[in-house]
Amino acid sequence: MTAPDVRVDIVLPCLDEAGALPWVLERLPEGCRALVVDNGSTDGSPDIARALGATVITCAVRGYGAACHAGLAAATAPVVAVCDCDGSLDPREVLRLLAVLEQGAELVVARRRPTTRAAWSLPSRVANRELARRIRRRTGLRIVDVGPLRIARRDALLSLGLTDRRSGYPAETVVRAADAGWRVEQVDVPYAPRIGTSKVTGTVRGTLQAVRDMSAAIDR
Repeated sequence: MTAPDVRVDIVLPCLDEAGALPWVLERLPEGCRALVVDNGSTDGSPDIARALGATVITCAVRGYGAACHAGLAAATAPVVAVCDCDGSLDPREVLRLLAVLEQGAELVVARRRPTTRAAWSLPSRVANRELARRIRRRTGLRIVDVGPLRIARRDALLSLGLTDRRSGYPAETVVRAADAGWRVEQVDVPYAPRIGTSKVTGTVRGTLQAVRDMSAAIDR
């Protein structure tokens, strides 16, 4: 696919996702390019991604936000989406978010709808609900999920000046967009159990750190 054919760059932050990458990349929608941002994998994820046709970007600074921002900086398509690389989200859902963006929204965020109870742990769900409540209070937006799948125009995202390089990046994106007066919409998407072991919300420590990071991003 040549550069002019790419409508959307899909940034896929990646840390040891060898098991999920084939499933994710084979579902890449037409007109989209995968930017797999390797954040220190030791399981061969970068080689697997390259073999499957993805563009691989190395991000030496550890952290979800660092990987997301490295992907945004490397993107060249007019529209950029961010999607988890663990098989919990189908990249084909990006097209549904893109349709809403093209209808006038400036940031579209997925609202996760678990396909099974195993898809989303109760502690993580409760924490997300509280964070969404705080974002609503802070911004007035009708946000019910600070989800990991979102889409916006690249130049506009860069103009937000996002600074979080840890787990607060999604919350900071929504808050800064609201501060800029953007029209923010949510779209329901299926949310399945991830492939492999979670490095963040799959553990109590990871969940608590994510909550701290997002809380700091909301209050900043």
